[in-house]
Amino acid sequence: MDYYKQIFKRKSFHIFKNTDTLTEGEVQGLKDFIKMVKPLNPEIQTEICIVPESETTCKRGGQYCILFYSETKGEYLRNIGYIGEQIDLYLASQNIGALWFGIGKPKDMQVNGLDYVIMISIAKMPADKFRKDMFKSKRKATSEIWNGNTLGIAEIVRFTPSACNTQPWIVENTGCDLMVYRFKKPGKRGIMPADKVRYYNKIDMGIFLIMLETCLEHENYTYERTLFVDTTDDSIEQTLIAKYTYSNK
Repeated sequence: MDYYKQIFKRKSFHIFKNTDTLTEGEVQGLKDFIKMVKPLNPEIQTEICIVPESETTCKRGGQYCILFYSETKGEYLRNIGYIGEQIDLYLASQNIGALWFGIGKPKDMQVNGLDYVIMISIAKMPADKFRKDMFKSKRKATSEIWNGNTLGIAEIVRFTPSACNTQPWIVENTGCDLMVYRFKKPGKRGIMPADKVRYYNKIDMGIFLIMLETCLEHENYTYERTLFVDTTDDSIEQTLIAKYTYSNK
């Protein structure tokens, strides 16, 4: 599907009102799409379940919640973010509203030996409730998140969603490589609990990577991706998590 087009439409529904009902066909379509989603790391086992929102602690008016489970190894949080944002963009294409809900808990904290990571609450929404002008959204300026030639993509990728709108990324364009860093200013966390900052920011970085790749591909860049292990704590401002060696097609 055309992920790029959905970037301009998607929005976070912090509460669902005036919802429609998802049909069995729409739920099946979502399940079929989930089977096709590509992981960032296929060696990390994951499982995605769809349950009624009433079976979770999320009470935002959604009809269902998409639950993400994973092996807790390697960069599993980044992997879940990468997978989940593909689903988020698909949902927008189907006029299904979505909310990444970090503080929610499901009934089952484990499924088939995999640990619960995060959920997305969803509900069918009228088409006119989605974003009409993405550029009115509150995001950091391009100059805050990108150094060097923007390639015509930084201006769009800066609208990547993130927990509490922290936007924990900085990209440095060296002229042939995009060096992607997880950025955390020491001591700054907004309303996020201190012990959860790195957890959610690692998920955010996975979301950012799929958005970055979508924008690169839309602008006809080819790339080779190198991923790095994120082992630093929050006392370090910038942690290198990926490098994209790019060229024009």
